[in-house]
Amino acid sequence: MRSRKPIRAVLFDMDGTVVDVPYNWPEIKEKLETRGVPILTHLTALEEPERSLKWEILTGYEDEATSRAKLKKGIVELLDLLARRGVRTALVTNNSGKNLRVILERFRLHFDLVLSRESGFWKPSAAPFRTVLERFGLEADECCVAGDSTIDIKAAEEAGIRSIFILSGEPERFSGLNVEILADAVALTKRLRRILRGQPKITRP
Repeated sequence: MRSRKPIRAVLFDMDGTVVDVPYNWPEIKEKLETRGVPILTHLTALEEPERSLKWEILTGYEDEATSRAKLKKGIVELLDLLARRGVRTALVTNNSGKNLRVILERFRLHFDLVLSRESGFWKPSAAPFRTVLERFGLEADECCVAGDSTIDIKAAEEAGIRSIFILSGEPERFSGLNVEILADAVALTKRLRRILRGQPKITRP
């Protein structure tokens, strides 16, 4: 699962990874009538006026959840570690750019690159991760992904990123998948500190 090359970038999911957010996904999917289709894919395929009405429902849930978001323990220390080691960071979310900016400003977080759904693509497609690789000028095996869901895993695998860390207190949900499960960002910080100790410090361009 580990990359054979030094880790030069970490690609983070936002909701559920960087921040705790109170989403009731079963309720949201029922309201939007997704029938097993990824939410954003489902909404973009709808005809008007249904599309606008259901986008409004989704953004209402998102805005409410973002207003109640709490920073995950250990995230600041993790980002500090990566910055000291010269490792680039990206924040890739299916949430809106507006809510992404709210999170960054409220918790005073810095990432080298941020992508929201307004970029025109979203997970589980690999397109947002491939965009990060292109902008950073890196290969897939120089990067790792930190997420909390199967859509993060699918996007990473499709992008060719093999180092995938899932932050979850329910490891059974990811049984049989080629990922490393860690309880939280504190545990990920310890894991990456050990990995980075074995590679030279990166000099940023």
